[in-house]
Amino acid sequence: MSKSNSVLVGRKPVMNYVLACLTLFHSGANEVCVKARGRAISRAVDVVEVIRRRFLPDVKVGNISIGTEQVQSGSGNAPSNVSTIEITLVR
Repeated sequence: MSKSNSVLVGRKPVMNYVLACLTLFHSGANEVCVKARGRAISRAVDVVEVIRRRFLPDVKVGNISIGTEQVQSGSGNAPSNVSTIEITLVR
């Protein structure tokens, strides 16, 4: 899967990311990876569920990867751990 088939979920509304995924699927992609870190993880799960239940019922969850990244804060404090998730949708 190429990098262009990834959707990075952040602070925007859920439907913005749903539209991005739908655009990738309609442009011919067979796989789309939804990625998120920290507080955006719940929004990423919401994006996947909206796509699966409302728009594209033929899309299945291919793989779910979870992990942790160490992020250095700007003030020079000790690094903090941030959870990550990658959900692969397969058509």
